[in-house]
Amino acid sequence: MRKRILRRLSLWIVPLVGALLIRFIYLTSRKYFHLPQVIPSESVIFACWHGDLLMQPYLYYQFRSIPKAKVLISEHFDGQVIAGIIRFFKLGTIHGSTTRGGAKVLIQGLKALSDGYDIGITPDGPKGPRYSVSDGVVIMAQKRHAKVVVFHCHPSRYWQLPSWDRFVVPKPFGVLDFYASEPIDVEGLDMEQAKGIIKENLMKYAL
Repeated sequence: MRKRILRRLSLWIVPLVGALLIRFIYLTSRKYFHLPQVIPSESVIFACWHGDLLMQPYLYYQFRSIPKAKVLISEHFDGQVIAGIIRFFKLGTIHGSTTRGGAKVLIQGLKALSDGYDIGITPDGPKGPRYSVSDGVVIMAQKRHAKVVVFHCHPSRYWQLPSWDRFVVPKPFGVLDFYASEPIDVEGLDMEQAKGIIKENLMKYAL
């Protein structure tokens, strides 16, 4: 019972503290946004590495003046914490993994794309291996004829946690360079070709 209460408190307190930390880092940093020349009006899939997730809501707000997105988040405790933080930024979530019992998650993602939502995904999440690209991003893109846009946040100064994804936390009072790639079309490509192109773009600014 005590453990359950502490867990519930953590799921309330940690997202609040996390959201405040993200805002503090953002407000105390110089920001530069590098956006594609043409931003699609139709729904897209935006992808970033799991370790590069922290500051991406701010890039999405530059990409879309009116945010309408759902982010695929794992059902594990850390995923629930991330989901809580994401809700502070007025983005929706879909819980589950595209690699573990992924059919349900893919169906929800495909429905969200059909309903006009952008979909956010970390192709190497929720547990790695680091810098691997799961099939889910390609399946959703090809079934809904959606483009993939790769997101990066490249901080001038940062901490890197000793987790499997080497999670990056930018230091305050630095410079944040945000990058959104030109839309990537994987239509007509086989699975390995499509994953290779997505990974190539994801690796351009990987830390």
